[in-house]
Order: sequence, then structure tokens, then C-alpha cells
Amino acid sequence: MGDSVLDFAVKDSWRIFRIMGEFVEGFETLSQVPKGVTIFGSARSTPGDPDYALAEELGRTLAQAGYAVITGGGPGAMEAANKGALEAGGESIGLAIELPYELKPNPYLTTTLSFRYFFVRKVMFVKYSKAFVITPGGYGTLDEMFEAITLIQTRKVKPFPVILAGDDAYWEGLLTWIRGTLVSRGKVRPEELQILKRARSPQDVLDILRASPVG
Repeated sequence: MGDSVLDFAVKDSWRIFRIMGEFVEGFETLSQVPKGVTIFGSARSTPGDPDYALAEELGRTLAQAGYAVITGGGPGAMEAANKGALEAGGESIGLAIELPYELKPNPYLTTTLSFRYFFVRKVMFVKYSKAFVITPGGYGTLDEMFEAITLIQTRKVKPFPVILAGDDAYWEGLLTWIRGTLVSRGKVRPEELQILKRARSPQDVLDILRASPVG
């Protein structure tokens, strides 16, 4: 076996220990969170944007109702949700990701965890959240939404609310496409549409959570 192959094998072995370490730290820290709700949304939302205001009000409303607010710990809608939760006196948790460009955790966190591996971070979101609240966002936000739907659809996790929050102008195009293309062509069963819930206000989100078995 050549030196280059040995070097590759050694690096992979040490990578396993780092992955294990991230899982252990995440489990130990987040196991103390009794009622967590994750809010996803665009890192590009800025103060004054309607989407930023929505995320901030969601964080505040959920914290006042006794939920710990979990986000990706970054700027934009994540910052807004954490800000709302913190100012309401609630738990404000950020699961940050290490990226090649600088992305510091936002300043509104009571608990911060940093992950190198996206898949470890995703496990933490699913394992310690009673619900996912999806606010308008881009590829990363949609990735989290579709992964949650897939896990529920395939029964890899117990069903939990996946809530699309915000105005119809953002979400109706996606929902119309799912209904008109995926369902009509037999790629998604009609009943699987029920995995996604719609909420037009923070109070709607709270009502969905309280009506859910996991809420």
C-alpha cells in the first residue's frame, strides 16, 4: 500500500473521530432543550425587510409560549428569530456551520454550537425540534424543508409539523407546482401534501403547534 493511500486512510480515520465529537457535543448540549422549534430563513434578509420582521415576531411569539427557538445561528432571518426570542426572555439557540468564508454567529444567542459537517448539524435540527417553521429563503432553506418532508414521507422520523410561514406570494407558486405537477404525475400522493402546513402569521404557527401531538 502506497504512502498516499495510507495518508488518505489515516485522514479518514481521524475525520470519523471529529464527526463523533460533533455528535457527542450536540447531544450533550441539546438534550437539555425540552421544547425546541427551529426557524429557517434567508441569511440575506435585512432589518426592515418584511421577512426579517416576520422571523423576529415568530421568535418572540414562540419564546413567549415557552418554546426554545433554534436557528442556524447566522445573520438575516436567523438573527431576527434569535433576536425576538432573546428579547422575550426565551432560549435562543444557534447551530452554526463553519464555511470557507467568514460567517460569525449572530449576537442574540444564549447557546451556540458550531459544526463542520452539514449532516451532523441536520441531525441536531431534526432530533431536537418539535417543528420546523420555514420562512422565505433560498436554496439552504428549501433544502432543510425538503429533507424534513422526505424523512416524514419515508417514515424515518415521527411526523412533526413543517410549516411554511409568510405571505402567499412567496409560497403559492411552489405549492401550485407541487399540486399541479408532482401530484398530477403521480410523483407525490395527494395525502402527502398534508405534511406541509401553511401559516400566514405567528399566531397561525402557534395554533398549528398546539394542535399537533408533538406540540
